[in-house]
Parts: sequence; structure tokens; C-alpha cells
Amino acid sequence: MKRTPTSRRSSRRPSKVRKTIDAAGVRDGRAREWSPDVFARAIARQGLKTVPKKTLLSLRIDSDVIEWFRKQGAGYQSRMNALLRAYMEAHK
Repeated sequence: MKRTPTSRRSSRRPSKVRKTIDAAGVRDGRAREWSPDVFARAIARQGLKTVPKKTLLSLRIDSDVIEWFRKQGAGYQSRMNALLRAYMEAHK
């Protein structure tokens, strides 16, 4: 039986995934090892207040304001949220 070529390439290429199977299961070769310190940070949220659910919103913001936040680097949307939260708390 002849295989017909497809227009889409597979997104699961072995060169990208690089997973190895060992006795413990499947491991991602790019992931770093879990030290006790890393593990402690991963479970540090236990006992803390739950994070409020976020809502997807379409919002028009001046382009110069967005560009300024984007220049600050990754996480700019979280920083915008933090500023809005601080404003909300100050005006309760």
C-alpha cells in the first residue's frame, strides 16, 4: 500500500522531544533534576490562599503603554495585573 504525502508535518519529532524511558517512567532529558530546594518551592503554596481565577478579557489599551510594558520583558501581563490589583486595593 502506498503512503500518500500529507501537507502537515508531525509536531512530534524525536529530535524535539528527546525523551528517554527508564525504570521510573518517562523523563524529559531537558528538565533539570529535582533538588530538595526545588521540591520545597514547588509545594510552598500548600496552605496559602488560593489564587483567584483569571478571566479572559479583550481590552483596548494605548499602544505606547503596551510597548512600555513589553519592553520590561516576560511577564508583562502579570505586572499589569499586579498594578491593577494594587490600584483596586488602594481604592476600596
